[in-house]
Amino acid sequence: MALRHLEFSYDGVPGASIPREWAHSGVVGSGDMEVLLFRREQQGKVKVKVCTPVVGFDHVWEKVLGKFVADSGCGDLDLEINDNNATPFIVSLRLRQALLEARGGES
Repeated sequence: MALRHLEFSYDGVPGASIPREWAHSGVVGSGDMEVLLFRREQQGKVKVKVCTPVVGFDHVWEKVLGKFVADSGCGDLDLEINDNNATPFIVSLRLRQALLEARGGES
């Protein structure tokens, strides 16, 4: 199975990163994914790298990730996502969970 690498960039909220330098959430397993978050000073930008075996859903990734950035109010982050066929709902859930954990349980 070949893995695909996607990259996206979104305008986030400057200074709305995470308190630690990096954080991790989730596992790569059947139908799931892991998220790594890295604090980066980049004028509020949120940059996302996705590694996935799924073909033909780039537009879905773009929409789900854009909605997450807009709804969460995050910024100054690099995200790395290692996907193993997670559905858009699971992607949204895991991203919210990862950010909540990285912020120490605060939304």
